[in-house]
Amino acid sequence: MADHEAIYELAHALVKQLSDAGKAVATAESCTGGWVAKAITDVPGSSACFAYGIVSYSNGAKESMLGLPTRIFIDHGAVSEAVVEEMANGVLNLSGADVGVAVSGVAGPDGGSDEKPVGTVWIAWAVRHGSKINTAAKLHHFDGDRDAIRELTVAHALQGVIDRLG
Repeated sequence: MADHEAIYELAHALVKQLSDAGKAVATAESCTGGWVAKAITDVPGSSACFAYGIVSYSNGAKESMLGLPTRIFIDHGAVSEAVVEEMANGVLNLSGADVGVAVSGVAGPDGGSDEKPVGTVWIAWAVRHGSKINTAAKLHHFDGDRDAIRELTVAHALQGVIDRLG
């Protein structure tokens, strides 16, 4: 399980990596409610590498703020690979950043289903390489209560950015 200190250490490493490379990150968050952005901006000097963050908790926010089509929710559901990839690409394109990270999941205690139980989280990263964008998503099934699931999501989102820039 991640903890607040581990998240801060990941965020500090990410800010250093981004700053050294002259790159910026932007976030699009649902189940974490802005926690990924908070973790990054808790690090002094993050203004040099944090473009901005969007908390798109509702499907309507994902549509209006990130440009996701209504049909994607009908076809895949809000907690899906398709949705987080579109969220990551959307925030990347809106912000002009070099990396976009997006999260959507079921943190609980309610909202789970047989298909998507509590702890189901999708994380996506969109990385700009010149005019090309590489997007990847990963499905996680985290254990624990709401706070633990959200904390683990933040840690994995940050680590994913670090891994993709390394």
